[in-house]
Amino acid sequence: MKTSMRTPLLFVAVAALFILEGSTNWWIFSGSWTAALGILNMALLSAIMALGVNMQWGYAGLFNTGIMGFAALGGLATVLVGTQPTAGAFPWELGADGLPQGGWRILMGLAFGALTIAAAIFAQRRLPKGRMRGLSTLAIIVVGFFVYRWIFDGGVELVEKINPATSGNIGGLGLPIIVSWPVGGLFAAAAAWVIGKTALGLRSDYLAIATLGIAEIIIAVLKNEDWLARGVKNIIGLPRPVAYEVNLQADPAFVERAANWGLDPATASTIWVKLSYSVLFAAVLIVVMVGAQLALNSPWGRMMRAIRDNETAAEAMGKNVTRRHLHIFIIGSAVCGIAGAMATTMDGVLNPGAYQPLRYTFLIWVMVIVGGSGNNWGAVLGGFLIWWLWNAVEPLGIWLSNILTVGLPDGNWFKTSMQDAAAHFRLFTMGIILLVVLRFSPRGLIPEK
Repeated sequence: MKTSMRTPLLFVAVAALFILEGSTNWWIFSGSWTAALGILNMALLSAIMALGVNMQWGYAGLFNTGIMGFAALGGLATVLVGTQPTAGAFPWELGADGLPQGGWRILMGLAFGALTIAAAIFAQRRLPKGRMRGLSTLAIIVVGFFVYRWIFDGGVELVEKINPATSGNIGGLGLPIIVSWPVGGLFAAAAAWVIGKTALGLRSDYLAIATLGIAEIIIAVLKNEDWLARGVKNIIGLPRPVAYEVNLQADPAFVERAANWGLDPATASTIWVKLSYSVLFAAVLIVVMVGAQLALNSPWGRMMRAIRDNETAAEAMGKNVTRRHLHIFIIGSAVCGIAGAMATTMDGVLNPGAYQPLRYTFLIWVMVIVGGSGNNWGAVLGGFLIWWLWNAVEPLGIWLSNILTVGLPDGNWFKTSMQDAAAHFRLFTMGIILLVVLRFSPRGLIPEK
């Protein structure tokens, strides 16, 4: 099949799967447009994340295994931007020690910690080599750490005492929740800059270890720092950029339109909300896709691919490989952060425990590899296809289990084993798909030109 025909046909085939999901109640298809739109929305978010990873790996050959950390920072942005400030978290009066209290003291502690790090770096770089430089740097770090903890812990103690059953955190800025999407990208970009300045000069396997480790640190901070986003107690009821179902059901005009569509108000309102999210997510995907394509086909994109294919030759031509790697690493991570903020907005909940490497790292990598690394269209196709399969294979596993154990009595060891194994059919299927694609189409379904 010609490449010019292969791409649209593959997208048509994947679109047909989503249409069948909503219109056909047969085999593994649910026959519910509510379920189909829910899968579509997560597929749109997955495609955006896959585009971000494809920029890093497909453009520059950077192996990022910390995708879940950048997605979690995007989720954190929704809390810090979209929620209302916690009353009393930022008092204007000074404490008995003459320092600001609550959130102001936390910010002062964080600023002092950053200054301590900067002073240690300055001493390490500017003082002459010898014992004095080592002792001075160590003294700055030790003294700075204890002072930082004294300032920071005092603010945390006050904030976490504010109605801990429902608050206990600093709250947010009360801005429209959609503003948190680019802010989530900025949070992820800032973290990527820190990681890149530390690890991009290392070999690719060390970069993978560093990104995975820092992602786990980000998740641990979100779980344990209650003052930031309530930790494992979670933030619920985040604002929405779309209408609420109950408000739609209370609108007589909407109820009348739902009756004209042949739907009850509850079903119609659910479909309307999910469809609204689909429009928003599709708009963001189109913007990211257009930007990625323009960048890929520009002189900058050709330079990045030249660096990816032969770093030594690129350096000989005067290119700063490490700096270019840092640029693309920041851009790709920012895209993942935006997608993470969008996902948390749709869920309406920030749950740090939900950020798992399987969902936010392994599965995104499968999407990029199956779709075709280095090809933006392939990354998008992989996002849609793999996410649909991720949802479809569990009922497929149950169906196969029922077929293989038909006629066997309840309690039979084989029947019990097959029923238990159906829950893990997703992982088995993803592994099979990855192996088949790597064997018969190692460059993906839509290979890089």
